[in-house]
Amino acid sequence: MVTVNGQAQDAAGKTLAELLASAGYETGRIAVERNGEIVPKAQYASTVLEDGDALEVVRFVGGG
Repeated sequence: MVTVNGQAQDAAGKTLAELLASAGYETGRIAVERNGEIVPKAQYASTVLEDGDALEVVRFVGGG
């Protein structure tokens, strides 16, 4: 199981890019932290999620 923003998901073995696409995230407007470290966008497709990983996905919101 992988924890995404506090919610357990069966995503072990998927790439980060696959998880984000299936959840409907627009990768241009988010940042992802995996186990306390920011994952560069260039590594989303090559980052394979492992059992026990904890992800925090933050969306950027414009406005003023």
